[in-house]
Amino acid sequence: MRIVNATKHSHYGYRKSKHKVSPTMTSLHKSPLAPLLARLISEARASEDALAAQRAVNTADGGDPRTEDYRAFYARAKDLYLAVSPETARLLYVLARSSHAHAIVEFGASFGVSTLHLAAALKDNGGGRLITTEFEATKVVQLKRNIAAAGLEEFIEIRAGDALETLARDLPERIDLVLLDGAKPLYPQILALLEPRFGPGTLIVADNADMCPQYLTHVRGGGYISLPFASDVEVSMWIGD
Repeated sequence: MRIVNATKHSHYGYRKSKHKVSPTMTSLHKSPLAPLLARLISEARASEDALAAQRAVNTADGGDPRTEDYRAFYARAKDLYLAVSPETARLLYVLARSSHAHAIVEFGASFGVSTLHLAAALKDNGGGRLITTEFEATKVVQLKRNIAAAGLEEFIEIRAGDALETLARDLPERIDLVLLDGAKPLYPQILALLEPRFGPGTLIVADNADMCPQYLTHVRGGGYISLPFASDVEVSMWIGD
């Protein structure tokens, strides 16, 4: 499901956007994105508090993607943000800007906290495309609204449905940055789909990476330089086989 076709840039397959980068302000600090992000982050925090309270009463009610079928977990969590932390969201913006990313893939958009940070970086970099995925149909509806409210439609393509299918085709020739924040058991499979499109310096950020030991074993082995960020985020850089 596409929101908009990407703009073309000479090196990555996409041309620069008409938007100019301000030397003193980023899109994160300006309207309409700044107040929208403030609201979404506040709602995400409340959502996390609600999930924690639910798990405190009965862990089985809250579900856990480490111990149950991920489809059941995400169906039950369809109204929850399950967003990256504000610190991780800012890290994503910094990494995308500093690496001059123009082709980004996100596994698991939810309501768009990380999505908007990544798209803002593309805008401030001068253009590009973010391919983002979301399994839950009701979240896709709200995600579209949030993207439109931020005025970032031209930088984002939404692929609704199972990411194992939607990311199996039509990928950029080279991917500059990846965010993994969907079903944790699928991290190795999603990475395997994307890895052929990596080049030296491609960055991968995996939220809640501690929930998938198999993924950590892979990125801490050959082909990557990898290190933890905070307690549950893994930041890796592809260096090649």
